[in-house]
Amino acid sequence: MTENQILVNRGSETAKNGFKNEIFVIEEFNNWKTSHLAHSWLSAMNYILDEIESVKATKVDGSFKADVQVNIEIKLKTLVDIQNLQVKLVSNPKGFNQIDKRWLRSYSELWNIPEDVYTLLQYFTGENKPKIATPKDKRRMFAYEFSDEEQQIILNFFEKNKTLIVSDILKGRGKFAAEWMLVIVKLKDVKLIQWALEPMNKVLNHFGNGEISITTRGSFKIGNITIQRKGGDNGRESANMLQFKINPAELLG
Repeated sequence: MTENQILVNRGSETAKNGFKNEIFVIEEFNNWKTSHLAHSWLSAMNYILDEIESVKATKVDGSFKADVQVNIEIKLKTLVDIQNLQVKLVSNPKGFNQIDKRWLRSYSELWNIPEDVYTLLQYFTGENKPKIATPKDKRRMFAYEFSDEEQQIILNFFEKNKTLIVSDILKGRGKFAAEWMLVIVKLKDVKLIQWALEPMNKVLNHFGNGEISITTRGSFKIGNITIQRKGGDNGRESANMLQFKINPAELLG
């Protein structure tokens, strides 16, 4: 990717009505003839504006990685390009965004988690109560509270299945797998936004490349992806789900 292309994939724009959710993105794409933002996004996806006949964006409903699907019709061609975008709306450039959360049993179905790893992760999320005498939190165990051998068992699993895990939690599977990630950061002026639109392969490399490690706070990490117990939910059982988090604003460079 050339320096010019990198610059095309990022920018700042004044949005007339600010934004609240994916509907903002859909409206910009559907008003592509007059929207400077849509022009920039389409260019970032390597389209030549003069060759576009029509653009139609719709919201993707359901638990898919894509939030918005964009149909792009090119002049003199009979086929319509379909692009699936995952949209991350960020108000704090230094904050973290949940990208996936599920019960362990759901992840086990995806990744065939071995029984010993599954049991340890149950202690990590709180499905099983701590098995040590004086845990920091009586509801669950932190990563550093496992024995060295147990820590290595979990780290080895994440290392062995790293590519599959990163792809599933960021890109997803099937016809609504995300092909692009669009990050929009709202600045202090509610009408001014910064954005980055990157192909999913670049997103996977950015967040997924790096060491498998344990953080000082007792979470696990795959590259720039944090793995932790969901927590919160006023003590409801759903607090014991496993969640994956990133800081999408890292894509703004």
